[in-house]
Amino acid sequence: MTFLWPHALWALLLVPAFVAAYVLILRRRKRHALRYAGLELVREALGRGHALRRHLPPLLMLVALALMLLAASRPVMTLTLPVQQQTVMLAMDVSGSMRATDVEPSRIEASQAAARNFLKALPPATRAGIVSFAGTASVVQAPTHNREDLLAAIDRFQLQRGTAIGSGLILSLATLLPDSGIDLSQLLYNHADNLPVGQDKARAEFKPVPPGSNATNAIILLTDGQRTTGPDSLEAAKLAAERGIRVYTIGIGTREGDTIGFEGWSMRVQLDEETLKRMAEMTLGEYFHADSALNLARVYESLNSRIGFETKQTEVSGLIAALAAALVTLASALSLAWHGRLP
Repeated sequence: MTFLWPHALWALLLVPAFVAAYVLILRRRKRHALRYAGLELVREALGRGHALRRHLPPLLMLVALALMLLAASRPVMTLTLPVQQQTVMLAMDVSGSMRATDVEPSRIEASQAAARNFLKALPPATRAGIVSFAGTASVVQAPTHNREDLLAAIDRFQLQRGTAIGSGLILSLATLLPDSGIDLSQLLYNHADNLPVGQDKARAEFKPVPPGSNATNAIILLTDGQRTTGPDSLEAAKLAAERGIRVYTIGIGTREGDTIGFEGWSMRVQLDEETLKRMAEMTLGEYFHADSALNLARVYESLNSRIGFETKQTEVSGLIAALAAALVTLASALSLAWHGRLP
């Protein structure tokens, strides 16, 4: 905890002074009580049978005073708070390898089911959008609050050939931040194996920000394989990092990979975990591995608790003052109930 007005902490020295004054008052009452001749009268004057009732209200008032003096110094704490408005993009792999059944009933069905549950659990104020990618990427649902539209978009997935992870990430980023200087026509359609020189022009149109600094937007990217076409995945992650967007990557499927066949052809697919981990690291996101439908569901549950919150320095003077006011109210109520007067 830090303080915006640390010099105000000197006022806390008043607390021991009030304690000393309270002790002095008690001693004066004791000397006055000893003037009574009868023992029962002494006990009544001192109130020894009701020590809790005598001392609790003043104690509460003293704690409230200390809290109010503390609030006057404007304390600041690092808190994790819910984000009021947020947009989340799901970038989901729909390449042919998602037919693999090492994640039951299949990778694509497990990912669709987990995504549906994730979207249903999002806070009402959070918008979500969906990008699907295989050999190319497309926006299947623009960011919206309408959960029914999002669920319908997931049901429309069609598996295709190729895996353009970079394309999925760049299109998700451009959908989140349409005015951030991302030239999709160059980045997605005029590339070779890496991002083209035109990237320099896009970068000149915006001012880079620290990675992970955009707390109101996030991208969740799910894939089961390696990039086979499209922009370089790490270069795409660099674009996200420069715009402060956290990218949470999910690798679905067993680490050993799987061999799948379809319409007379077969291929072996395997996760590129190192690239996915690096993408998450570059953007201050996180990588998750899901080798079963249950684990994938748990990943999405974990993500739901992460992306809806932000950690920042927050002044807590108001909270401390509110607690002090509550203690004053409680002390007053107890004193009136027990003694018929305010403390």
